[in-house]
Amino acid sequence: MSYTVEGRVVLVTGAARGIGAGVARALAAKGARLSLVGLEPELLAALAQELGPEAVAFEADVTDRAALDAAVAGTVERFGGIDVVVANAGVAPVGTVTTLPRDDFAHTIDVNLMGVYDTIHATLPHVIARRGYVLAIASAAAILHFPLMSAYAASKAGVEALANCLRVELAPKGTAVGCAYFGFVDTDMVRQANAHPATQRSRVTTGTAPLSSAVDAIVAGIERRARVVRAPRALGPLEALRGVVNPLVNHLAPRRPEVRDAIRLGEEQPQAPGSGPLAPWTPGFSRASPASPAQRPRGAPQPSPPASRRGSPHAGRP
Repeated sequence: MSYTVEGRVVLVTGAARGIGAGVARALAAKGARLSLVGLEPELLAALAQELGPEAVAFEADVTDRAALDAAVAGTVERFGGIDVVVANAGVAPVGTVTTLPRDDFAHTIDVNLMGVYDTIHATLPHVIARRGYVLAIASAAAILHFPLMSAYAASKAGVEALANCLRVELAPKGTAVGCAYFGFVDTDMVRQANAHPATQRSRVTTGTAPLSSAVDAIVAGIERRARVVRAPRALGPLEALRGVVNPLVNHLAPRRPEVRDAIRLGEEQPQAPGSGPLAPWTPGFSRASPASPAQRPRGAPQPSPPASRRGSPHAGRP
């Protein structure tokens, strides 16, 4: 079913760079009206200026519901409503369950799962009113579960489940829900992950796809109000065969020397969400800031962490 994006109001989180910015540019070229939500206000403002008068920017951390509500209210005030929401913001650490600090695991869940929930929940009344479209960005990591990606895979599997449940709930209201799955896409965060010695040793990101592959898939998915958006297309058979593929990974991966080496390196050098390589973990010491989201009451005021640690561009991980 064709869904013309011209004149539609589309709210995109993680819009400052990467997949979010690429989607915003592509939709603007088709005549959509854009609400750009994310961190890095200078980048957001520059993108809004680039896209012209039919784009507006709002600085908001997806873990801050009050900030999201303000961005949604500002969007509705500016454009009169919301037709489409793309819940795209995300982060991705590298490390094992054994040594990745709990705060980093919790922060990943808070951004990637709760951030998607809050983004969708905050916009739903407006999207439903226009019988629009919700697109939750999951990942191939929701389908295939590899070592060193436990926090990311768990969060993205949750996004997939959320989208599947919501799709049935909103069908009687004429509102469509999609879930997007991507392999390794050429974004800043994937480049950071590629620099980690564990990732290099495992060779898991060989063949990173261009950013345009994800952007084109999302735009086409919106225009079809698609149930599933994926890139590359090879993820389709893997999705269908996940019940076979994951047991094979569990059985075969530990036998490979490079995988065992990668796990050792990941334990020795856990990498926080969106950051560069870190020093070996010291038991009892967390790399999360003293005021990390995992330690604060939800909705409490929060300091501005370094841009590399916040939930801005989608990771582009599988």
